[in-house]
Amino acid sequence: MNADETGWREDGTNGYLWSFSTPGIRYFVYRQSRSGQVAKEVLGEDFEGVVVSDFYSGYGVLLSRHQRCWAHMCRDLAKLADEHASDDAVRNWVEDVVAVYKRAKRFHSDDAQVRLKRRELFEEELLRLARPYLKADMPQRVLAERIERFLPELFVFVEDPRVPSENNAAERALRPAVISRKVSGGTRSPKGSQTKAVLMSLFGSWLLRGQDTIQTCAQMLRDANQNTTPAPAILSHAA
Repeated sequence: MNADETGWREDGTNGYLWSFSTPGIRYFVYRQSRSGQVAKEVLGEDFEGVVVSDFYSGYGVLLSRHQRCWAHMCRDLAKLADEHASDDAVRNWVEDVVAVYKRAKRFHSDDAQVRLKRRELFEEELLRLARPYLKADMPQRVLAERIERFLPELFVFVEDPRVPSENNAAERALRPAVISRKVSGGTRSPKGSQTKAVLMSLFGSWLLRGQDTIQTCAQMLRDANQNTTPAPAILSHAA
């Protein structure tokens, strides 16, 4: 389950549009809060899958397994190298960390025990790179401490090949909303926000499955119409 959130305005008030994506589903909700309780509300207390997300601590409230996004990590590593372009030690450290990730991405095995062992080896190697800079007054400290904190959540994709190493699915799911936000400025009411989230969920899921969105929508409306009690009967019952 890829998860992400982005800012969204409702009647001029700041809130958040949350995205939850699987290979066949895109689901959106609007909430004023960015609390991790929103993720818990959507996924439930007993979600047993793997949550793929960035390093936002709010997702930590979920008791499921986690895979943190290496695309975010690599962007922050590249930024660190750019900010210290004249420091060979920083650039070499960044290259070493990225090299571990690239080797992990290339790794493949059909043996579950081999994958588990290799995950542990990648974790040990990355921690060795981070350890000299923990608590140190050096440029690498912030990312080194991030590695230490999230180490068990960085190589789940090695152990389970079904899990992506990055959160691109959630970011792609939110991209249309980001464009829409720039054009419209947001929604104007709670009902509008709910409608926006429902329509994005439906059309986003259909597109993800390769379905014709217009035909699928029309079929859904026809099915709903067939299951609706005719108006005269409703009026008669009310009377």
